Formats: sequence, C-alpha cells, structure tokens
Amino acid sequence: MTVYKYDTHVHTKEVSRCGKVSAEETVEMYKNAGYEGIVITDHYYDYYFYELGDLSWERKIDCYLRGYKNALEAGRNLGLKVILGMEIRFQENENDYLVYGINEDFLKKNRELYRLGLKDFRSLADKENILIFQAHPFRPFMIPAPPELIDGVEVFNGNPRHNSNNDKAYEYALENRLLMLSGSDFHQPCDIAAGGIIISESISDARQLTDILRNDKITGLIKNT
Repeated sequence: MTVYKYDTHVHTKEVSRCGKVSAEETVEMYKNAGYEGIVITDHYYDYYFYELGDLSWERKIDCYLRGYKNALEAGRNLGLKVILGMEIRFQENENDYLVYGINEDFLKKNRELYRLGLKDFRSLADKENILIFQAHPFRPFMIPAPPELIDGVEVFNGNPRHNSNNDKAYEYALENRLLMLSGSDFHQPCDIAAGGIIISESISDARQLTDILRNDKITGLIKNT
C-alpha cells in the first residue's frame, strides 16, 4: 500500500518570529525528506498583529499569510502539497492550539480571533467545520484544555528545544478519547521531519485534511526524536 507523509506543525521565518527557515527553503527540505506535504501553522497571537500597526485587518492577514503563500508557490514548483493551518494563542493563558480547516476568507472575515478565548472559538469552529488540537499541552506554563472544547491533542511534538512531556499528552488524549496528532514543530533545520502523520491518500487542501483527521484515517504517527 502506498503511504504519504505530512507534517502538521510547520513554521516559517516570514511570519513566526521564532522561525529560522524561509518558506521556500522549508518546502525544499521537506521534499528532500520524502514528505508528500506540510501544513503551515504560523503563530497567530495578539502581539504579532499589534506590531503591524495601523494596517487594515485585511492587510494584516495578507502579512500573516506570507509564509503560507511563499510555501504554496514553492510547493507547486517542487511537487510538495502545502495546506494552510495556524497555531493560535488566546489572551486568556499561554496555551497553543493547532487549527485545521481554515482559509484566507475565514481569517479576513473573523477579526482578532485571539480575543475570543477557547470556549467562544470552539463555538465558531463548530459552525465552520474547523478542528482544534491542543499543541504540546504539558509544556511548562500550559494547561490541558477541557476535553469538550478540543477535538484532539498533539501527542508527539518533535521540537528538541522544549520538554513537551509527550507521554503525558498521549495519556491525556487516551483517557479522554481525543484524536491524536504528531508534528515536528519545525522552526530550524535540525527540526526537519521529526514528526507528522502517515496517511493512505494524497491530499492537497484544508477540507481534505479535516476529513482525514476528523474520521481518524491516520495510519501512523511519525516520531523521529
């Protein structure tokens, strides 16, 4: 059976301040690593947008999407699928959430999502067929989210510079019957291909990704660190 590898947690230098690799370089690295595709999940939080000053919200989202769009163009040239996601942090605490099923129109229509908080964002997500996975919920200063407000948990986070306590994340997901995800949390070259998912079909857009995740069609989790 043919299988395909996708990384569900990837950042770009263009948008994420902690990112050290450009979108174009990232695409090339993942193509060389044998991945079929990646999900760009650049950080979405209040300070990023405050730093953009007096730009309109539409222009701010254009800035936020630079990494994704650069990766998308590079992916078309090199034959790597690139899907839009995000890693959002609300103002209520230090938790991070990986969000799948969004598009540019959603981001422009729904302003300043970081103000909502998880509970209100959950209500919005339910209306829009959007999935919410808590990223690395057992890192210091983070709190496992109420299971009824999330769809799943990143049970393996491959970032080597943080202690994500992946074993605890796995147990939390198992105990609460939540969907499970693995991601590299790619920021630097050394993070390449540390995590991701294995699936039995090639996908190219956010709708197909949410179908794979929601219906638990993942055949394996990549854990390379």
